[in-house]
Amino acid sequence: MPKFEVVGNVDPFLHVSMKRGESVYAERGAMVTMDGTLELKGEARGGLLRSLARRLTAGESFFQQSVVATNGDGDALFSPNMPGDVMVLDCGAKQYRLNDGAFLAAETSIQITTKTQGIGQGLFGGTGGWFIMETTGSGKLAISGFGALFAIDVNEQTGTIVDNSHVVAWESGLQYEITASTTGRGFFSNVVNSMTSGEGLVNRFRGKGQVIIASRNRAGFVDWIASLLKTGN
Repeated sequence: MPKFEVVGNVDPFLHVSMKRGESVYAERGAMVTMDGTLELKGEARGGLLRSLARRLTAGESFFQQSVVATNGDGDALFSPNMPGDVMVLDCGAKQYRLNDGAFLAAETSIQITTKTQGIGQGLFGGTGGWFIMETTGSGKLAISGFGALFAIDVNEQTGTIVDNSHVVAWESGLQYEITASTTGRGFFSNVVNSMTSGEGLVNRFRGKGQVIIASRNRAGFVDWIASLLKTGN
């Protein structure tokens, strides 16, 4: 099976080693360099309907890259479009749900499908809106996030609260809800608290499992850039 390894310190690469006949697939534009023994092609993975659903509901590319070790063993380097960390997850006993833009690359034994969320998650959906991505199958999956990535264990007694904009991926067995505050008070009080604390929406995870978080807020960064463009600084 292909070997996945994260290499580099700041904005690292994903290094994939393949034996002849092996293949991986990646987000469109992710391949940086590869040996001449490998073949790169674009494909609508999962067929027309799945590719269209992935594009319209999760914001991912309609076409993805397929890298195949056609002419012998070879190595390839991949990199996410946004600056930030890369993490390799082992799917099989554990499956994951992914936020928009989290997918980087995976073994072909892993399928990524779209899944509908509940009405609460959909209405407040920084984690995919009405739809999120979910993995099935077994093998290696590489994800990326804006800034550094870190896996935290959910507190089984009290649950764990994560700012909505920093969630990258989580184990699919976890329960979660998106709320306007961490206080558990009335609706108006929750909204006021969210506005004054600057935290906005938060995810409350419950159960046993891990959540992968990013140190940076992509939406906040985009807002900051937009404010500079407006003021001309």
